[in-house]
Amino acid sequence: MNPPIAFTAALATLFSGVLSAADPQLLTLVMPDVKVMADVNVAQAKTSPFGQFVLSQAQPQQLTAIAALTGFDPTRDVKELLVASNAATEHSGLVLVLGSFNVTTITGLIAQQKVGTETYRGVTIFEDPQKKGGLAFLSGSIAGAGDLASLKAAIDRLSAPSSLPSALLTQVAQLSAADDAWALSTVPPSSLNHSPTMPAIPGLPAGAGNALGTVQSFSGGIKFGADVVATAQAQADTAQDAEGIAGLVQFLVNMAQMKAADQPQVQALAKALTVTSSGTSVSLSLSLPSTQLQELLQSKTGAQHDVHKGQ
Repeated sequence: MNPPIAFTAALATLFSGVLSAADPQLLTLVMPDVKVMADVNVAQAKTSPFGQFVLSQAQPQQLTAIAALTGFDPTRDVKELLVASNAATEHSGLVLVLGSFNVTTITGLIAQQKVGTETYRGVTIFEDPQKKGGLAFLSGSIAGAGDLASLKAAIDRLSAPSSLPSALLTQVAQLSAADDAWALSTVPPSSLNHSPTMPAIPGLPAGAGNALGTVQSFSGGIKFGADVVATAQAQADTAQDAEGIAGLVQFLVNMAQMKAADQPQVQALAKALTVTSSGTSVSLSLSLPSTQLQELLQSKTGAQHDVHKGQ
């Protein structure tokens, strides 16, 4: 993978688990026909113990190397990360990072890697070998990455800011006010390019998985604090479909409880999840002490480490 693209992907991976309010500067750079968005307020995440725990899971050697070479430390200098896509093609999308960048030092380092470049409207784009994706510093405080068409369109919007639909802006404002981390889709997941399909699950009633195909839109968010509170909402075609989705989710939770009967942390997680339907809407909510959730994640990480170690 091309160094600048890999670097941006690393940032997205680092902070995707701690996806507050989207910065107005970033919103003006989002494509007006956006269908999927996710936002990370890294500065806010760092103020919570659980957010600090997530950040501590980053690979320290890589971060140390990045900081030593460029003076840029993602855990210190990144303020927000916004991901957006109109799902026009399989790999289309835009990643916008708000932070403090030593652009001269960072671009000098990238140039040493003999990366292909292109100048578009006065902005240097560092491109991957296939010229399908790139990275660019849109200003001293905003970096962007994505497929070249999306990235160039974002550069165009530097001088002609985007105007997103008022209903979408209202939804973004509501999610931002309630959560430190959020994501949304204004279209059915099934309409997105190469959307994942639900795998066959033994014991699942025939046709039950089709209920998820009736989802028309969804949103969700996470609020950090002494308790980690996660909520999600989905809109279905009909009230009957909404009941089917709620029933399917509850069925899967019950199965997880049975399979993890000897794992108290998983049991606590399952018991903390509430699933309800009202009309065509399905709501999920979960509240768990951050210390308990941290223990659960640590146990999962340790188990995965043991598996890889034994291979």
